[in-house]
Amino acid sequence: MSLYQETLASLRKKLLNQEIQPLDIVHSLRQRIEKVDVYLKAYTHFDWEKAEREAKETDISKPLGGIPIAIKDAIAVKDQPLTCSSRLLRDFVSPYDATVIKKLRQAGAFPLGRANMDEFAMGSSTENSAQGPTKNPWDFDRIPGGSSGGSAACVAADTAIASLGSDTGGSIRQPAALCGCVGLKPTYGRVSRYGLVAFASSLDQIGPLGKTVEDVALVLEAIVGHDTFDCTSLKEPVASYVDTLKKEDLKNLRVGVPKEYFRQGIDSQVETVVKKAIQQLEGLGATLVEISLPHTDYALASYYIIAPAEASANLARFDGVRYGARVKDGKDVLDVYRRTREAGLGREVKRRILLGTYVLSSGYYDAYYLRAQKVRTLIRQDFQKAFEQCDVIATPTSPTAAFRLGEKTEDPLKMYLADVFTIAVNMAGLCGLSVPCGFVEEKGKQLPVGLQLIGKAFDETTLLQVGHVYEQATAWHTMKPNLL
Repeated sequence: MSLYQETLASLRKKLLNQEIQPLDIVHSLRQRIEKVDVYLKAYTHFDWEKAEREAKETDISKPLGGIPIAIKDAIAVKDQPLTCSSRLLRDFVSPYDATVIKKLRQAGAFPLGRANMDEFAMGSSTENSAQGPTKNPWDFDRIPGGSSGGSAACVAADTAIASLGSDTGGSIRQPAALCGCVGLKPTYGRVSRYGLVAFASSLDQIGPLGKTVEDVALVLEAIVGHDTFDCTSLKEPVASYVDTLKKEDLKNLRVGVPKEYFRQGIDSQVETVVKKAIQQLEGLGATLVEISLPHTDYALASYYIIAPAEASANLARFDGVRYGARVKDGKDVLDVYRRTREAGLGREVKRRILLGTYVLSSGYYDAYYLRAQKVRTLIRQDFQKAFEQCDVIATPTSPTAAFRLGEKTEDPLKMYLADVFTIAVNMAGLCGLSVPCGFVEEKGKQLPVGLQLIGKAFDETTLLQVGHVYEQATAWHTMKPNLL
């Protein structure tokens, strides 16, 4: 087995046993990337010279010592491009490290490359990237999910050991499910957002993607914790997530199954695979409990009021004066603003800015934004009541397997439905984990399916334990796409 095929945990053991050096991992990944990424297009930028230098200087005695991590292009890495896959920021270089990058460095890891994404994290397919779409490693004619599609595809294709993404409405879990890897959206406030280019500030959260639950736990352990630079970062106790992955069964655990997540709209093959996975949880000792989340139907609509409203405010700074590439022949300041944003922003970003500006405008604020926030409270209360009956909730991560490139680009409502099972977790500020749970077949192609586990706020420990026990009893996470 080549080094690029190994998990983060197994590489750590080899490093500590001095069987390999960090530079060996970088060289192995570089060979893999140069062979595969020309087709996959999961990355937008590399600095191999710096990666090799950091590999030589890393302290392998640290928890992640010697491990390169792929970073979504919305997270600041000092002296590297921070483009958010947008033409507007094509020449912008970050002058500082995000807090999660500082924490990774403190743990001995170092950034490998910039992972492709939907422009400003707006999308469910990574087709809204100015760099062009990333391909799904299981079928190059299909999307990898979004907006962290590059972060998921590079892990699934073995061109990264692990990666960081960001999740506003499912942007870590959905691509992890469609690519066949593990993705965790931590509780809102668990991981610092300082250095993450904001899309919707009350929903965004940075999280890890990896080949196994253990790998995700290792990265999470390195990046969590309170940060004085982020006023939404909370002082909550931090567990040793890896040490808690010792459960061998799920006895005394109650798994809630919401009836609203299994109905018209979900692909029948996906439904069958996920229901079988939930039965396996029962076979491992868990008790299944039918629960109800009655305001689920309103989550998608209220999300697409709140998120664009926050985006319209957050993206106001990208005007060619404060940030972004400026047009050269503007007549006055307003003309510069208008023409810069017209030329620099993509269609989906413009659509969401217009929608957000409209719902915040005078006369419509109460009718749309305020009402959506009230619905958000009801959704949060649904989960609070549900967790009185169960310890963790199990659902499909995505209603379908990966769809074809271009299949939904002309119909934004269909595209938005790709996140229908993940959005409510962000609205309630909870944690969610997607683990591979099987495959469906479409036109001769095997496509991965994800099982979503939803946990109480700040209870990532239980999520990771359940995911790890399930993973040890199945082999879905070991399946690999047949690449070059």
